[in-house]
Amino acid sequence: MNRLTPIPLLIAVALCATQASAESVVPLKGQTSQQTQIDINDCHSIASTSTTSTPQAGGRLKGAAVGAAAGAAGAQVRGRQHDELYERVDDDRKQDYRQNRAKETAAAGAVIGGSRQRQERRAQGKNEAAASSSAYTGCLQGRGYQITP
Repeated sequence: MNRLTPIPLLIAVALCATQASAESVVPLKGQTSQQTQIDINDCHSIASTSTTSTPQAGGRLKGAAVGAAAGAAGAQVRGRQHDELYERVDDDRKQDYRQNRAKETAAAGAVIGGSRQRQERRAQGKNEAAASSSAYTGCLQGRGYQITP
């Protein structure tokens, strides 16, 4: 009875895991399997380093700042719509009203800013994945391989 030893089995599993994208690499210039694996590894590292970028931070903070400014300005405008009543109100109460509106809209702005930041990160991730795939394919094609999905 033939029995597989653990080492070749682990190598086979590792190769299947690294090639999860189910693409086939066909050497067109008579490259050996060792050279093919070296080229695949080189192109993977080239593709991964060529598309790294720094994620943008501070979406919630920016949203809160914009929301606070909008809330304070909106409170001032709403107060001015009723000049005769607004002039009778104490300055401390006017200030409290503006601050309360600024807090409320800052909280909403933080939520919206965080949501936008997450959307931008997802879009950036998709763009980076496409760019990485394109760089990988281009690298291998430049080294004389045919790539089929």
